Amino acid sequence: MKSPEYVKELVQHHVGGYLKIAPEHTEGGPLSKMMKPGIGTYDRFKQLFEKFSAEAGKQQFLIPYFIAAHPGTSDEDMMNLALWLKKNGFRADQVQTFYPSPMATATAMYHSGMNPLKGISRDGTRAEKVDIVRGERRRRLHKAFLRYHDANNWPLLREALKAMGRADLIGNGKHHLIPTFQPTTDGSYQSARRKNSTPAPQAAKASAPTSGKAGRPMPGRLLTQHTGLPPRDNGSRPGRTSLSGTAGAKAKGPLVKAPLRAKGRG
Repeated sequence: MKSPEYVKELVQHHVGGYLKIAPEHTEGGPLSKMMKPGIGTYDRFKQLFEKFSAEAGKQQFLIPYFIAAHPGTSDEDMMNLALWLKKNGFRADQVQTFYPSPMATATAMYHSGMNPLKGISRDGTRAEKVDIVRGERRRRLHKAFLRYHDANNWPLLREALKAMGRADLIGNGKHHLIPTFQPTTDGSYQSARRKNSTPAPQAAKASAPTSGKAGRPMPGRLLTQHTGLPPRDNGSRPGRTSLSGTAGAKAKGPLVKAPLRAKGRG
């Protein structure tokens, strides 16, 4: 943002229609823990992005990334982020939930409950404490705020908004966050990892035959050496020893190395 010339060069010559950018959040609490500027910086970048794209005669779009459950994020912070998303017409499809990874400052905050950026002290009253988002329900709530438009999240959001004293955000108007009605959904939640995995039932897997008559594979069954495929032919003939040192069917005798002839002087 300190160099509009750089932004112009980036937008007009190095963007292929979409540019991913990570403001991460809109509230100062979590942004300070990430050492990131306020959301106003994103707004100014967006203005320059649209300006330089129009000058180049290109129709280009920004894809902002946001994170849920980051250390230092309160429920009110996520609610304000959801309101900002709806106001700006964003409907996130894939959202990121914070997970502590090694060698990260946020991981130190997650495990210690303190902010190492402000210094660590044995005296708990002197160190800055950080709100840590723990537990499945609260992590689900923060993710639900990012996906406020998903009807499966509405029951959880209604309950949370009422507990936060913000039932005024529940209604059928444009200024409301979620509606009062509930469409025909079960309201259930399934984690992304479980949704993407397709474990086979153990009973069906154990009883399913891998081959038909005469040891031939059944149609549609892909066999490997672990599921019934015969050993691979490495080209060695019976009665010979392969180069890898494995014996064939039956070796006729031990291998004897021929003696080396000494070279004499001519």
